[in-house]
Formats: sequence, structure tokens, C-alpha cells
Amino acid sequence: MEKLEQISVFLENQPGRLSEVTRILVDAKVNIRALSLADTTDFGILRLIVSDYEKAGKELKANGFTVGRTEVVAVEVPDNPGGLHDILKSLKNADVNIEYMYAFVQRSGENAIIIFRFDNINAGLHHLKQSGVRIIDGQTLYEM
Repeated sequence: MEKLEQISVFLENQPGRLSEVTRILVDAKVNIRALSLADTTDFGILRLIVSDYEKAGKELKANGFTVGRTEVVAVEVPDNPGGLHDILKSLKNADVNIEYMYAFVQRSGENAIIIFRFDNINAGLHHLKQSGVRIIDGQTLYEM
């Protein structure tokens, strides 16, 4: 399973909304593995990689949140100057568009882990594999 399931939660930009999400996940015993929060004046989009995306989505929806699911890719990036740049330059040269990316909170050996969302996930995944970039499979990431 090279593609990961990410859930996206739409939040009103109000005090306490993010805390409600984390409370629901705590109550459901779902662990957050990585997250990204982007906001506008009126709402935010919380992107989460969690230990159990099906349970998280079900519980959040049951509590009135709008939840979507998206496939993303996690890769190991050399944790040194230029490590990320080399991967980004390679993707650019292959004409692979990155919609967004964010870091995973845990390190894997000497490498960092980055979550990527591509406009064409299969093309991005194919190019990364052809370039010898290590892809972190879903089960490994969910259990880290």
C-alpha cells in the first residue's frame, strides 16, 4: 500500500474547533501521526494522517464535522542540506505538480519523512520510485 489515506476536516475558524477534533480522536483512541492546518478568514482545512482513518472519519462525521479522504504519498528525504531540493527538482524536471506537502513528525533513521499530495498521484509515485526515492507504505507510517 504505497498510497496513504489522509483525512481532511473542514473547521470553522472559531476558538475551540480544533480542540473538538482532538477530543473526538482521543475518545476514539485514534492517534495522530501527522497533520497540517491551513486557514482562511472563515474556515480551515485540517489534514491528518491517523492510526485508523476509517474510525476517525466515522467519529468526526458523527459529531457533525465535514470530512473528506485523499490519497497522499510519504517519502524519506535525506536530512541534509539539499535533500528536499533534489527531490523537488527531480519532480519539477518530470513535470509532476505538487499540490501541497507537509512534514511527518518522526524521523526514520537519518532521513526526514515528507507527505506529498500530487495533482496526478500515480505519476508522482511512479517518478519517485523510478528515481530511487524510498516510499513509506501506509501500514508502516500508521504504526510509527
